[in-house]
Amino acid sequence: MQTQSTLRRNIRCGLYACMALTLFLVEAQIPLPVPLPGVKLGLANAVTLLVMELERPRDALAVLLVRIMLSGLFCGQPVMLLYSLCGGLLSSCGMALLHRVLSRNLWFVSMVGSILHIVGQLVMAALLMGTTLVANYFPILVLFAVPAGVFNGWAVTYVAGHARKLLSNG
Repeated sequence: MQTQSTLRRNIRCGLYACMALTLFLVEAQIPLPVPLPGVKLGLANAVTLLVMELERPRDALAVLLVRIMLSGLFCGQPVMLLYSLCGGLLSSCGMALLHRVLSRNLWFVSMVGSILHIVGQLVMAALLMGTTLVANYFPILVLFAVPAGVFNGWAVTYVAGHARKLLSNG
């Protein structure tokens, strides 16, 4: 039988997964001024970092996996699922390790996570396409990933501060 605190955490994780999925779907509808595949803000990944900050790293991993599976189901693109899974897992593992050491610098943790997400996706692209030429795309993607990661980290810092107050009252 689950304790009340475990039940509450599981409910919060379900809500986090809904938030991440909603942000992913909304972000997919926003046309970016840069017509490059793979360039986006990564708002759903900010939820992963938020869960890492407020709950436990394994909760963040569970939220990430639920979001990726559901977004793959809703978007209907199995290849996108592979890219998201590879990028998301590498990013989350890296952020979890960094978060243990640099939890006061979420902007940096998020920025590194953003870069690792690109690395994971490019590794999957190289495997699927059978060429390492996709690595030439890395510097261009990093130019967009760094500011997006920093922005998401600052946003998570702000939201986490307010969320802690709400969670302590409930």
